Amino acid sequence: MARKKQKKQTHLGANNGPAGKAPSANSVSRSPKSMVIRIGAGEVGPSVSQLVKDVRAMMEPDTASRLKERKANRLRDYLTMAGPLGVSHLMLFSRSDSGNTNMRLAITPRGPTLHFQVEKYSLCKDVRNALKHPKGGGKEYLNPPLLVMNNFTSPPSDSDSPNKIPKHLESLTTTVFQSLFPPISPQNTPLPSIRRVMLLNRELQDDGSYILNLRHYAITTKATGLSRPLRRLNAAEKLLNSQRKKGKKGGLPNLGKLEDIADYMVGGADGSGYMTDATSGSEADTDAEVEVVETRAKKILSKRQKDREDGKSKGSGPGVEKRAVKLVELGPRMRLRMTKVEEGVCTGKIMWHEYIHKTKEEVKAMDKAWEKKRQEKEGRKRVQKENVEKKRQAKGLGAKDAEGDDDEMDVDEWDSEGLEGDGEMELNEEMDDRGQWEEAEAEIAGG
Repeated sequence: MARKKQKKQTHLGANNGPAGKAPSANSVSRSPKSMVIRIGAGEVGPSVSQLVKDVRAMMEPDTASRLKERKANRLRDYLTMAGPLGVSHLMLFSRSDSGNTNMRLAITPRGPTLHFQVEKYSLCKDVRNALKHPKGGGKEYLNPPLLVMNNFTSPPSDSDSPNKIPKHLESLTTTVFQSLFPPISPQNTPLPSIRRVMLLNRELQDDGSYILNLRHYAITTKATGLSRPLRRLNAAEKLLNSQRKKGKKGGLPNLGKLEDIADYMVGGADGSGYMTDATSGSEADTDAEVEVVETRAKKILSKRQKDREDGKSKGSGPGVEKRAVKLVELGPRMRLRMTKVEEGVCTGKIMWHEYIHKTKEEVKAMDKAWEKKRQEKEGRKRVQKENVEKKRQAKGLGAKDAEGDDDEMDVDEWDSEGLEGDGEMELNEEMDDRGQWEEAEAEIAGG
């Protein structure tokens, strides 16, 4: 009996679970997603606004690159949308009254939050102007960068500085930064997909302060073992092939003004052209060299499959190509000084502070105050739940209706409680522009 044809393009239930139910944010992709936000969009200034744009480009592709903030938006608005959009990290840039630029890195929905003071920063345009051969934006931003971390674990020392961050908070900070980008599998990740690298280097200070230097580079490779004339011919051949694939004419180098091919290959008397390696000195020869065996993802084979592949390739070993690896800085640069670690998303108990130090008695008093506050909150939630249940019983609602009102309870609890903290935590009743969230949703959810 013939199998009944099932429509897959017009019916949502074909590949996305039960019909009529859209896939949840967690089922779409489990890769980390971020929002880079200006808090007080009209008050940070043009320089910090451009820094936010550069950081969004660095966090591509799993970020809201075209997010539009408004001065009236509060942190509550972004937290409300972080859950449906699957946003896992918030990077909040703001400027204090004294003119200091601050950055907060928070994990949604329960924290923790790392507070940094941006002591120095350079924009992408400043980095490009400082380079002799800058690299423009291209396909590098189609894949997340490779994260390289250095000196995040401090060596044991005898100094008992009050500014020194505890060991367990060092590990917490390392975990927070590692979760910014999806993990890389050496067996399945293709090498051509790694086109950028983000470097985080910690400066070990005598006073125990926690300082990070952030750099962003593009990875470029060049073939080695060839003379400059041969590399010149290879470049011309690649250009010609690309022009032919696009159906365009040309692509060959212009030799009309030259009398001899040697003027193009070696260089004329005026010093133009490309000289040989013995006299010119190749930049690629001074870079780090690596051997590339396979340029595509390689699967792990069983012993029988491996013996079968070795039998096929016996007599002709795998092609090994030497390539010179070079890093070209893209920007931005930032020097970050961590000032505070707290629980929750920008609200909660302070776990560590660089400038304010508490005694053991004060810490115990704070813990008691937080425990009392937590109990009061639980009591308010219990009373609210009882009141809602009484209203349902008075209206004669069934158990099925009671299950459907769970979301309303969460909203009531959220609205009645509010978030405590600075002025950024105020509740914004209505979004000024709902269209910006639809655009952000399309960006983060992949269209």
